[in-house]
Amino acid sequence: MKVNFFATLRPIVGGKAVEFEIAAGTTAADLLNIVVEHFPPLRAELLDEQGQLYPHVHMFVNGRDAPYLENGMETILKPTDTVNIFPAVAGG
Repeated sequence: MKVNFFATLRPIVGGKAVEFEIAAGTTAADLLNIVVEHFPPLRAELLDEQGQLYPHVHMFVNGRDAPYLENGMETILKPTDTVNIFPAVAGG
C-alpha cells in the first residue's frame, strides 16, 4: 500500500511516498503502527503518550479523515486505498 507523506514528514521518511506491505484485515490504526515501526522518529510527530494519533495530525483514507470514518481508526484498509498523512501546518 502506498502512503503519501506531506510537509515536515517527508524528510523523515525520505520522500513523498512509501510502499508498505499490509495483510488482509489491516486497519488504519494497524497501518499507523506499521509506519511508526518503520520510521521510529515519526512516533513523536504522529502519536501521543497513549499511542493515539494526535488530533492535529490528519490521516486521510481515500480523502476522508480516518478518525471520522464509520469505524474510525478500526476501518479495514484495502491495498487499493489511498492514504495521506499530514502533520499540523501553519502559515500566513
